[in-house]
Formats: sequence, C-alpha cells, structure tokens
Amino acid sequence: MPQMSIFSKIIAGEIPCYKIKEDEHFIAFLDVFPLVKGHVLVVPKIEVDKLFDLPKSYLQEILLFAKSIATAVEKSFDCKRCGISVIGLEVSHAHLHIVPINNADDLNFTKEKLILHADEMKEIQQRIIDNMNSIIL
Repeated sequence: MPQMSIFSKIIAGEIPCYKIKEDEHFIAFLDVFPLVKGHVLVVPKIEVDKLFDLPKSYLQEILLFAKSIATAVEKSFDCKRCGISVIGLEVSHAHLHIVPINNADDLNFTKEKLILHADEMKEIQQRIIDNMNSIIL
C-alpha cells in the first residue's frame, strides 16, 4: 500500500496547516515554503498524483473552489493578479499553487523560498480569510 502524501496527512488532520478554505472535495492552505506572502495551495481530498488524472468532476470544480481564494489574495496583497501553477514534482498529490504576482518571474519555482514566522503566517491566513468572507461572487 502506498504511503500517504504529506497533503493527505494534512487533510486527515495529522499535520497542522494554515487553512484558508475547505469543502467536501478540496482544501486550501498556505504554502509553508512560499514564493511570496499569500502563496496558497489548493488540494483535492482524493489522493491522485497528477492533476489531469483527477476525475472530470474534480477538474471542473477545482478552479471554482479556488476563485474566491484568488480574489481574496488579490485584495490582501499588492499584486497585479494571482497566477496559478501546476508543478507537482515535490509532492506526489495533485495541487494548484495560487500566487500573487506582479510579473512572470514571480512564478519562478527555482527562486529561494521565504521563511516566515508562525505569527506572520497566521496574520497572512487571517487577512486572506477576512477578505474572502467579504467577497460576493
């Protein structure tokens, strides 16, 4: 039996996260090794390695789930927009990166990641949640 991914352990509550949003199919939380402040991961709750191997219904719904998060991130940080990236090489569990960006290089995953203190992560989490709660989509 394959070992659970770190994302499955987060979904199961075995590993804590800075949760932004959750429903029966998806969970979104802050990336603990972010490119920039406001970098969020959107993860399906089923353990599938590659994004395009997800069932059709999940592929249709993942962007709709991410929409309010991206809108809130844009309201929370000085950026031109949110970029999305699908890399999937570090964790073998399908996921989207939602990243506030001002230029294409802001989505360069070879750049050094930020190291943020827990208090900073909590403040970022709360800022995004507060802005998401104020959005009418």
